[in-house]
Amino acid sequence: MKYHQINSALFVKNRRKFMAEMKPNSVAVFNSNDIYPVSADSTLPFAQHRDIFYLSGVDQEESVLLLFPDAPYEHQREILFLRETNDHIAVWEGEKLTKERAFQVSGIRTVYWLQDFHKVLNEMMTYADTMYINTNEHYRATVETETREARFVKWWKERYPAHNVAKSNPILQRLRSVKESEEIDLIQHACDITEKGFRRLLGFVKPNVTEYEIEAELAHEFIRNRSKGFAYTPIIASGNNANVLHYIENNQQCKEGDLILLDVAAEYANYSSDMTRTIPVSGRFTDRQKAVYNAVLRVKNEATKMLTPGTLWKQYHVEVGKIMTSELLGLGLIDKADVQNENPEWPAYKKYFMHGTSHHLGLDTHDYGLLHEPMKANMVFTVEPGIYIPAEKFGIRLEDNVVVQEKGEPFNLMRNIPVEADEIETLMNS
Repeated sequence: MKYHQINSALFVKNRRKFMAEMKPNSVAVFNSNDIYPVSADSTLPFAQHRDIFYLSGVDQEESVLLLFPDAPYEHQREILFLRETNDHIAVWEGEKLTKERAFQVSGIRTVYWLQDFHKVLNEMMTYADTMYINTNEHYRATVETETREARFVKWWKERYPAHNVAKSNPILQRLRSVKESEEIDLIQHACDITEKGFRRLLGFVKPNVTEYEIEAELAHEFIRNRSKGFAYTPIIASGNNANVLHYIENNQQCKEGDLILLDVAAEYANYSSDMTRTIPVSGRFTDRQKAVYNAVLRVKNEATKMLTPGTLWKQYHVEVGKIMTSELLGLGLIDKADVQNENPEWPAYKKYFMHGTSHHLGLDTHDYGLLHEPMKANMVFTVEPGIYIPAEKFGIRLEDNVVVQEKGEPFNLMRNIPVEADEIETLMNS
């Protein structure tokens, strides 16, 4: 891994929190992701399942974590299973975790090779009454590929039909949504790498540069700072491309007078940052562009203040909608009649701002979090309003990452990344 090793104390805490929520006499199992094939002998880069990483720090394929807090013997309460490594694997694939190294990473003392998994699990199931299975219940999830976790669940249900079944995901949705201080530090580090990339491109962008050249500049800066690269597929959308919310082709030339919407950010140690900035190709905003830009910035700043403990997700977005409506009226994009005659299910402002304002951020860019429950301190959110005007051939979105505090306004993890229009112009022309 490119990142510096994370102190195993974080994963010890995470396991302790999870096991405290388990039912008596129950077992939970978590699997690594597969390595997915492309064609012939080609594969996609490995990306670890975030749940096993959250609970163990293990960032390696073919790994399994078993938790059994009520096991009869202490050494059975936390068990890691790893693919057995040897000199041949080290030569052809690189170093894999040894049992000793796995303990250093995870804080788990009992480590077996993977070939012992079924034998050990069978013994644990003779003691246990309930099995926690780890299904994906994220509100945005659309999974068409059978995952390693799904294959395990199917096999386990056939092998142990007499046991009760419980779900890990509701526990993890709550635990992962509230970050430990170490996790906030890791997200901050990802934000700091993103800042380096953004500042690099402010001196690089000029008329006739291509979107993919900008992507390359960012990738260079991210990787040289120990990131694997982008936390998600980058959006580098010049001109009217900005009005396509998930534009990812990044293959157009940036023309003089246009704006570039940049939804790009680095990951670090599997933790995501998520930034959006909008900059002028020529280094100067037009008066109209700046007016819309400042309207979006005001909405972002006001929305950020609302992210406090006890806030309800649904009501938060209603209030942000009111602020955006006021700004759109001021810009002349809608009028009072539009507001008076609006459909409550699709308010007038949605014509120009059609997506949500915030989402949870952490090990996943759209991280775990139960949206029907009130916000809590140490949750990390994006704040990302936008105004999209196809008729004027530009769109503007601004996005920061913030941590909810016990009292007062959230703490902005992107406070050092330029966002004021005047500062961006100054940096682009210096």
